[in-house]
Amino acid sequence: MSIKRPSKNQPEKFEFNSSSLEEAKSIVSNYPQGKQQSAVMALLYIAQKQNDNWIPLAAMKYIANFLDMSYIKVYEVATFYSMYNLAPVGKYFVQVCTTTPCMIRGANKLIEACKEKISENESQLSSDKNCSWMEVECLGACVNAPMMQINDDYYEDLDKEKTLEILDKIIKDEKPKPGSYRGRTNNEPENNRKTLMDLKNA
Repeated sequence: MSIKRPSKNQPEKFEFNSSSLEEAKSIVSNYPQGKQQSAVMALLYIAQKQNDNWIPLAAMKYIANFLDMSYIKVYEVATFYSMYNLAPVGKYFVQVCTTTPCMIRGANKLIEACKEKISENESQLSSDKNCSWMEVECLGACVNAPMMQINDDYYEDLDKEKTLEILDKIIKDEKPKPGSYRGRTNNEPENNRKTLMDLKNA
């Protein structure tokens, strides 16, 4: 998995737009006086959503001032957690889980699809600058492995063919249907099985 580093190309300024500012104030109001710094993770996420899926250094400084905390503390949070993107990832950010359950169920085939459709290297923007991909650790959908996350949506029970279909849609700026691609509802058993004992009849 690649190491996330701040982009070399940084905007000079950042500030919340009206809807982000309203959301940020609402979140901060949930904390007692003097404890507003606890909202830093939520505000980083708001900044990321506003700024095309990544957080510039100017946004970290803005949030530090907004919460009356030191810039380095905001920077430490933003660089520690993998859910924050410190460089442009495109409108569609594809995260492919390659932890053990997904790996043994064929996550490498999902990686092949990403290399074919998006870019040869992870964390590299596609030719149209619209999307990128990277390997990540467990996304918590092990029962439906292999899977990937695109922005806020999970795509599960995948193989290479289905992954290519999904990627074709986002490349065309269409929204693929999230969820299982083997027709399951959530993580229900397949073939109407109810217990592990039914495996002998599968």
